[in-house]
Amino acid sequence: MVHAHDDHAEGGAELSEMQIRVRALESILVEKGYVDPAALDLLIETYEVKVGPRNGARVVAKAWTDPAYHEWLLADGGQAIASLGYTGRQGENMVVLENTAQVHNMVVCTLCSCYPWPVLGLPPVWYKSAAYRSRAVADPRGVLRDFGVELPQGTEIRVWDSTAEVRYLVVPMRPAGTDGWSEDELARLVTRDSMIGTGLPTSPQEATR
Repeated sequence: MVHAHDDHAEGGAELSEMQIRVRALESILVEKGYVDPAALDLLIETYEVKVGPRNGARVVAKAWTDPAYHEWLLADGGQAIASLGYTGRQGENMVVLENTAQVHNMVVCTLCSCYPWPVLGLPPVWYKSAAYRSRAVADPRGVLRDFGVELPQGTEIRVWDSTAEVRYLVVPMRPAGTDGWSEDELARLVTRDSMIGTGLPTSPQEATR
């Protein structure tokens, strides 16, 4: 879903062809009275700010601090996530993957842009792009490098393809130096990209800058 008011975002970058089409369609629907701009803005704000990706960050932080919840999350992601109140369309069937020093998981949707909205909010533009959807499968290490993530050669990279039936959430490795941190403090380190597998959590050093 592309918000038609994104033309002022990211340093005034020009709209893509798709964004131009979406903006034109929204303008027509507003003019004909089919869409209330205020209601649309509220919907977008809900998914961008209130729904996610802060919800996912709370899930990850709880998994880092609560061994019982961690075990439940990996065994039955959908129910464990729902227990925190994060439910909704496109979040019904969740599978949770855990990154370790040996295995790094990354999520893509090769056919379209299936994405767990209840825990991550709106999908980023690059997630929906043909370039990411094809390269993530063919050259995952190269894609990670483009995102600034350089993994040891010995780390196995597993790419998971989301579908209309199953969506994924990645639990990244907990940053070192966070022993004794509260869930609230840890949640602030969890980035959206780290829950897709294209990034890493913020380090404690970066968080205090």
